[in-house]
Amino acid sequence: MLDTIGTPTLWAVTIGAVVVLIALDFVLTRRPHEVSMKEALGWSAFYIALPLAFGVWVWNAHGSQTGFEYYTGYIVEKSLSVDNLFVFMLLLAAFAVPRQLQQKVLLFGIVGALVLRGIFIALGAAALSQWDIVFLIFGAILLITAVKLFIEAVQGHDQKVDPDEMLAVRLGRKVGLKPMAIVVLAIFATDIIFAVDSVPAVYGITGDPYLVFATNAFALLGLRALYFVLEGALSKLVHLSYGLAAILAFIGVKLGLHWAHGHWDGVPVVPTWLSLAIIVGILAVTVTTSLIASARSTAPEEEQQEHAEV
Repeated sequence: MLDTIGTPTLWAVTIGAVVVLIALDFVLTRRPHEVSMKEALGWSAFYIALPLAFGVWVWNAHGSQTGFEYYTGYIVEKSLSVDNLFVFMLLLAAFAVPRQLQQKVLLFGIVGALVLRGIFIALGAAALSQWDIVFLIFGAILLITAVKLFIEAVQGHDQKVDPDEMLAVRLGRKVGLKPMAIVVLAIFATDIIFAVDSVPAVYGITGDPYLVFATNAFALLGLRALYFVLEGALSKLVHLSYGLAAILAFIGVKLGLHWAHGHWDGVPVVPTWLSLAIIVGILAVTVTTSLIASARSTAPEEEQQEHAEV
């Protein structure tokens, strides 16, 4: 049985709070409208302040080690969720979803992601409690994903989505689903792929199923608002794939070391505080280099426009 801070009461309160927040989001999106930057920033601030405050409680109630695990897991999940947003953006563009309906579609996608990750978390916890080799399997999954992301980034493949190539879309059209339902189905299909990566990644930070669920829930709940904040900036994160590949590779190696530590003496274990420092460092470098590269690529275009005006 995996160690966990999740008492039955804490689980009930947490799941209840998630349900209430989702219900609130459905109320807010009941009337279709374009989301203003002010509205998006306000809700994004709320959904960032909430998990940070919860982390303070975890730290005070359960100690610094658990606190480090929570914050590290949250940062990893939030980073991966930004990649989710980019794919969601491509899907919404590919299906030409009107702006006033986009937040409704995103909300359905977030609910689907929460349900799927809940299932994966439960299955992962059950497997890890029975067979420690699952740590090695999770590590291999993350390393394979990291290599795939890195190769795509090096080759300069542009991320694009062709709905006609998606099995879920073809099946939805065959059974006669409405266009909006097909869009939601396509997002659900991508949620499955993201869950395969994100759940092993956070299990590489903490073995506590409750913390795994909490970090996933907090990372996903604010995605609807964050989408409209980052919509214009997402395309500027040109090195995001490199950063995510490095993070997933690091966690994959960490999981492998964790498994080896239980079988051979002298195998080092990466402390959580060091994991947090490495992940934050990778993200800082990724964002900085992305912004520099984007600024350099847009500079010649601006100069051409100035010359044309002259």
